[in-house]
Amino acid sequence: MHLDDLTQTDTLGGRLGPPPQSVTRGLVLMGGGARTAYQAGVLQALAALIKSPAGKADAFPFQVLVGTSAGALNATYLASRAIDGLAALSGLGAFWHGLHSHLVYHLPDTPMAQFSRWATALGVTLSARKQGAALDSMPLVDTLHRRISLDNIDLALTRGDLKALAVTASSYTTGVHWTFCQTHQLQSATAWNRPGRRAELQDITIEHLMASSAIPFLFPATPLWVDGNMEYFGDGSMRQSSPLSPAVHLGANKILAIGVGQPQRSAMELSGSSLQASAASKHRPSLGNIAGHAMASVFNDTLMADVEQVQRVNQSIQQLKNHLSEHHGLAVAQSLPFREVEVLAMQPSESLDALAQAHVHELPRPVRRVLEGLGALKGSGAGLASYLLFEPGFLRALMALGAQDVAMRKEQLLDFFSD
Repeated sequence: MHLDDLTQTDTLGGRLGPPPQSVTRGLVLMGGGARTAYQAGVLQALAALIKSPAGKADAFPFQVLVGTSAGALNATYLASRAIDGLAALSGLGAFWHGLHSHLVYHLPDTPMAQFSRWATALGVTLSARKQGAALDSMPLVDTLHRRISLDNIDLALTRGDLKALAVTASSYTTGVHWTFCQTHQLQSATAWNRPGRRAELQDITIEHLMASSAIPFLFPATPLWVDGNMEYFGDGSMRQSSPLSPAVHLGANKILAIGVGQPQRSAMELSGSSLQASAASKHRPSLGNIAGHAMASVFNDTLMADVEQVQRVNQSIQQLKNHLSEHHGLAVAQSLPFREVEVLAMQPSESLDALAQAHVHELPRPVRRVLEGLGALKGSGAGLASYLLFEPGFLRALMALGAQDVAMRKEQLLDFFSD
């Protein structure tokens, strides 16, 4: 987050400062493949936590939705159900309960693949050379068309249930990180342009979701039109330096951000003692270890850094206002074109690598063969498998962890949703 993100006009035509009188809540959902089922668990538990007394209507609790990678799928699903109010959060849980790997991707078919690990590896290699990705993601296209009603997004925007939906993706063609925003057509919305990141106003489509969730090396790139040119896009988590910025640009002043990162690798957490951890660290990392580490860098390393930056900016703004108020009067302090943004960030309290290792046996046999060859079924190598583990046991364990973390942070969340 940069200071100029907090000093310009927002994309819907309003000034960012001085601070607005009303609360505009934003929800930022980070990426992480199958791991983002954790977000569904958090939001489902949140719906129960903030539900109104019987007989009172429950409005949709967020006005701005921003999603990246699989988080973009979650954000768009919520936008398509915003007209249902708080029930949309529970509906997202039902969406994840019905997922399986075969509804998201499949390995390319080759003769003898069901009998031979080498035939499976050959199919993956041929697919990678042909389309630049190891997996076929067409099943996800079919799943999204069946389960997300895109027309309802415009209805939610028209009725005022929602202010904006934004989805991010990274251009392989130019290296620019793009945010695609859908707002009500009557609002005087404008895009923004920052070094390395830009925004464009477009109605969100399945193609945007496929582009945002195209995990590098695993899912194929998706073409989108920007600035009158067609560019190829991949996962929105790549080159995402400021994940909170789109929500701020779209007017949010209270942001709930849900990531799927973790502070510690499972190789340490699975060890029974520091001696065992030390012994494990002496082994040369497998391809699965390295790939899992690379994926963690792509998906998990930017959210908390951006949260810390927002907190530092908030502190600086408050100190400046206090100084001006003391020496030049309250009116001068309040006239500053800055605003503070409250951010509450949630991430899993337990290792998702370790959780994935307990469920890798659920993966389809051909996928297990490939991952086993990469050393991605044990220890921290299971981190790679966790992004592909769209199987009920793992997804429900993630959702249960999300509900558990909501219970642990109940007071903070209740405070966030109080006006």
